[in-house]
Amino acid sequence: MRRLLLGWSCFFLLGASAWAAAPAGPPVAELRVQDALVLGVVEGVTEYLPVSSTGHLIVATHLLGLDSDQPLRGRDGQPLWYRPPTPQAPAGVPLTLKLAADTYTIVIQFGAIAAVALLYWRQFRAMLRGLLGRDPDGARLLRNLVLAFVPAAVAGLALHGWIDRHLFSIGAVVAAQAAGAGLILWAERYRRRRAAQTPPPPAADLSPRQALHIGLLQCVALWPGTSRSMMTIVGGYLAGLDPRRAAEFSFLLGFLTLSAATVFKSWQSGGAMIQVFGWAHVVLGGLVATAAAALAVRFLVNWLSRHGMAVFAYYRLALAAVLAALTWL
Repeated sequence: MRRLLLGWSCFFLLGASAWAAAPAGPPVAELRVQDALVLGVVEGVTEYLPVSSTGHLIVATHLLGLDSDQPLRGRDGQPLWYRPPTPQAPAGVPLTLKLAADTYTIVIQFGAIAAVALLYWRQFRAMLRGLLGRDPDGARLLRNLVLAFVPAAVAGLALHGWIDRHLFSIGAVVAAQAAGAGLILWAERYRRRRAAQTPPPPAADLSPRQALHIGLLQCVALWPGTSRSMMTIVGGYLAGLDPRRAAEFSFLLGFLTLSAATVFKSWQSGGAMIQVFGWAHVVLGGLVATAAAALAVRFLVNWLSRHGMAVFAYYRLALAAVLAALTWL
């Protein structure tokens, strides 16, 4: 219980800025309980599986009718603004249901963050001890995670606006799902050939260059539908890690990456999200995501240890085909 509370404390720290920025008063749009439950389950289950949580959430918000670009108005009939008009930008940026829902799907990642904090607390303790000079393995693991985190942090800050405008679409998800399936099948063949020749190293023994390469691959996952988990597990394969160690390094790296993304999105538009939806269903979605992510992490580690990632490639191809048919036929 203490570990769970520690993980969930991430949420309250991340949400403080959004709470302060949100105007007082009741929400202007109702997020139904079933919507919060669906989005929490989708986020928790898909965040750490190599199938793309962002891609699934884009589809889910579309099916739930949460992707409207129509400007919202307050209860007094006045328009609501994400960015009010200024002399430099007289048109302003109106507040929309889609903007609030897109923020919601990022912010409830705190549930997935809490799940990793709960399941891998020993590794976090080792890294803390390493930071204090008491655990060399923990220090190397922390070094590798920071090196792997930096490229995506830089690319995300530089490209987030362009990505939000151009890549949050069903078509982009279809293309990424299909391409990712091909990458998984190639990576599995590569891993099996390499495993027969060289024993895999522990994650702490990755070289700085190998950790940085994993981080560069994580940048590809900024394209919605690609999957951060898939790219970092493939990066682990290329560095010689076995499936279990590659997945666990991916989970720990995800803690850093998702924390940064959640902090940034909460600061950027968390207040607007709370203004539209209120707080109650944000907390509900995060709680559901915590439970779903914990189960998904346990499942994935056991599955990869026995079977590898190939089954997820076939799932991605099937999903891409279904989405393409529904969208264009």
